[in-house]
Amino acid sequence: MTNSTESFGVTKRNFLKTCLGGLAVLSTDWSLQAASLASAPRTLRAPSVPLITCDPYFSIWSNADRLTDAPTEHWTRKPHRLTSLIRIDDSTFRIMGDEPKGAPTLPQVGLAIHPTRTIYEFEGEGVHVTLTFMTGALPEDLMILSRPLGYVAWTVRSTDNKEHGVSIYFEADSEIAVNKPSQHVVWSEDSAEGLSFARIGTSDQPMMQPKGDDVRIDWGYLYLAAKKREGTTVAIGTSRHARRQFSSTYSVSNEPNLQAPRAVEENAPVLALSFDIGAVGANPVSQWAMLAYDEIYAVQFFQQNLRPFWRSKGAGAVELLTSGAEDYDKLRDRCQTFDEQLSADARKLGGERYRQICALAYRQCIAGNKIVSDMNGQPLLFPKENTSNGCIGTVDVIYPMAPQFLLFGPSLSKAMLVYNLEYAQSDRWHFPFAPHDVGTFPQANGQVYGGGEKTETNQMPVEETGNMLILLAALAKMDGDASFFTPYWPTIQKW
Repeated sequence: MTNSTESFGVTKRNFLKTCLGGLAVLSTDWSLQAASLASAPRTLRAPSVPLITCDPYFSIWSNADRLTDAPTEHWTRKPHRLTSLIRIDDSTFRIMGDEPKGAPTLPQVGLAIHPTRTIYEFEGEGVHVTLTFMTGALPEDLMILSRPLGYVAWTVRSTDNKEHGVSIYFEADSEIAVNKPSQHVVWSEDSAEGLSFARIGTSDQPMMQPKGDDVRIDWGYLYLAAKKREGTTVAIGTSRHARRQFSSTYSVSNEPNLQAPRAVEENAPVLALSFDIGAVGANPVSQWAMLAYDEIYAVQFFQQNLRPFWRSKGAGAVELLTSGAEDYDKLRDRCQTFDEQLSADARKLGGERYRQICALAYRQCIAGNKIVSDMNGQPLLFPKENTSNGCIGTVDVIYPMAPQFLLFGPSLSKAMLVYNLEYAQSDRWHFPFAPHDVGTFPQANGQVYGGGEKTETNQMPVEETGNMLILLAALAKMDGDASFFTPYWPTIQKW
């Protein structure tokens, strides 16, 4: 991917001015809008807090003021439960999720949302806990950007000049790997290169079969992984068994006699882990885990099953996890630097509240797209229409998200336009205007909106064609020439 570091600040500022201008059109009087932003509280109450935000399927959020107020959810509002407990001395507290109901909550005292990280703060019982969710959403590194992998990190320190015994519990529910809770799942555990991990997925693996808007992935496998070290255990068991075991022993182990396959709604197991941190004093102590989803194939493009881009060089689930573990320390620093740079420009242009809006917009935009590899190993960026009709590659969705990708260089911008050009120039598209979409996510097998490929009924010729021409002009300006479009020039001239 082209790295735009040399013009990073200037390019970024132009993008952010564009975003700020977009906010301005929401009001007929920009001065009133600016005054409203300036007088608004400095802390934005996000409609939904991003936790694991990789793509339209691997997308987990918290729709509550506090992380312990409600179960975490997929963006479709179906439960995708993540739970975390902390043992402080001889007592157990919730810090994520609304279960088990009988466990008291450790008070949440802070929340910050950044472009690549969400950071919760908890404090009580003589300790301070920082819970960080991180996704490697770095646009200059497509291999990392395309990874369906999120990190969860716990940092604990004493606040009362005493040492406290601390253990951490974390679980990921099997419902993350199904479209409907009636589906059956199978599970297994393994290890590789200093890692322990467990996985779970459907028994029938209906590869890219469910399509539409209100659907979730039900092929591939959900993984939970952590580094092998003393006091760290990854296990598989029902949530009731795992939580009771942690509450009594501060550790977890595999539940015996679990019968597979089993429907998720019939007390299917969860992926669980525990960290025995030991005695914690004033110096912070940290532990982290990885939650990943290997979809194996991600998008079907005109009957060709395409791999996610991170798999384009032959990597599989084990390589995803081992590379993720190896990269963690450097990636944590890179994400922090990226967040600080983008946030500083946004804050300079629009203040703290605007910075918060930009951070949310960045996370939502990344989570709405899937980066796959075409048959030649080149990236294709497919957005999904969310809470609409589930179309894939919709031009009027690409257009408003385009500034974010134009900001960081031409590679991703080309990746979100080239398949529309290929489709429009193919024998299947008979109209003198740009297509609306290329299918229904994840099946990009031809337009489904309006008259589809058959008639001009309910098409959007002016909007989609105008959007494409403006985006092509923007990309040509970024590249300094229009040679990328040479193969498509007859179609562009017709438009």
